Order: sequence, then structure tokens, then C-alpha cells
Amino acid sequence: MTAAKRLYPWIACASILFSVVAVVAGQFGPDPYLDPLNVTISEYAVSDRGGVTEVAMAVLGIGSLALLAGLRSVGAPIKGAPQWLLMAWSGALVVAAVVPTTPIGQDLDLAAQIHRYVSIAAFVSLPAAGALMVPRLAADASWKPVARVVEWVTLAGGFGVLAITYVALPGERVMIGLVERLLLGAEVALLAVLAAWLVRVAWRRNAASAVPAPHKAANFPTYHRFIASRS
Repeated sequence: MTAAKRLYPWIACASILFSVVAVVAGQFGPDPYLDPLNVTISEYAVSDRGGVTEVAMAVLGIGSLALLAGLRSVGAPIKGAPQWLLMAWSGALVVAAVVPTTPIGQDLDLAAQIHRYVSIAAFVSLPAAGALMVPRLAADASWKPVARVVEWVTLAGGFGVLAITYVALPGERVMIGLVERLLLGAEVALLAVLAAWLVRVAWRRNAASAVPAPHKAANFPTYHRFIASRS
């Protein structure tokens, strides 16, 4: 494994940790009268003049790409739909960070519409990727120990998607901030589990590759073989 590939797991872990800390810190920056239970993270981000929340979203998207690259570098069973869904999650996060929504109370413009749809794509794609990965991880010896944990956090993310769909449509946005934060927490937990286990898998493979292979005995003809060949 090359030096660049060895950095992927650590970049992913550092990005996830930074994003969690930054998002939590961003909750204290905007107007103190905003209710986090009924205001989405994107609406908080618009009120955050320091841009901490947008930076956290962008870093999480880039870190997710590093996670994807790391998973591929160790041969994790993510080929096909799972890796494309992970890529969709990563790209959607970056776009959502760059293209903000409108401030609270204003009509949605084109940028806000783009932000809404890429946010939906992000929230849906990651639990879908997790659901597709669970049976593959369970069938892989290196990833089987973490398959059950991935299954549980993916299930939590799936329920979160259903909950936020209900709240956003017939539920008239009641407690939408709380539901969105719980959903995002489940999805970040999924990333964290994959990133942490990726570090372990990569470390074990690096350690195994560092052990020198046993030298084969030299194939010198012995005295008895030499006599036998002449007899």
C-alpha cells in the first residue's frame, strides 16, 4: 500500500471528527432565539455568519470521499451501487455547502431549490449504501465483525429518513430540526464505524506486509543426491 493510500483512513477519521465538532459549535453561533428543535441545520447555516456549518459540511463531504478511496484501496466489498451511493452522498454534501438555502421566512430561490434536492439526495443515499453493504460485509472475513454494527446504524438512518419525510410533508415541519439532527447523527455514526474499521484493516495489512517473508532454503544438491545422480 502506497503512502498516499495509507493516509485515506486517517483523513476520513479526522474529517468526521472535525465536522462533528464544527457542527456542534455552529449551533451556538447564530441568533440565540432560533429554536434548534424546529430549525434545520441548513437554516442555521444561513444565520451563521462565520460559515462554520458550511465548512463542516464541505469537510465531511471531502472526508467521505477519502473514506471511499480508503475502502477501495483495501478491497472492501463496496463495488457497484454502494460506492456510487457513497459518491453521491459526498458530492451532495459539498454542493449543499457551496449552495446555501434562503434565510428563514423567505421564498425559496433557485439556489435554495438546488440545496434542498441535493440534501435529500445526501440523506437518502447513505442509508441506501449501508443497506447494500451489510450482506457484503457479513460475507467478507475482514469486515464481518463490524457488519452487525453497520446494520444497526443503517437501520437507524432508514427510520430517520422515513421520519423526516413525514415531518417535512404531512407533519408540517413539527420538530423537523430534532428529527434532522437525529438522522444526521445516525449517518455520521455509519461513516465513523466504517472509517474506524478501515483504520484497523489498513493497519493490520500494513503490519502484515512489513513482516519479511521467510527465506526459502537454497536448493543445493546434497552429497547423497550427487552420488545418486552419478550412479
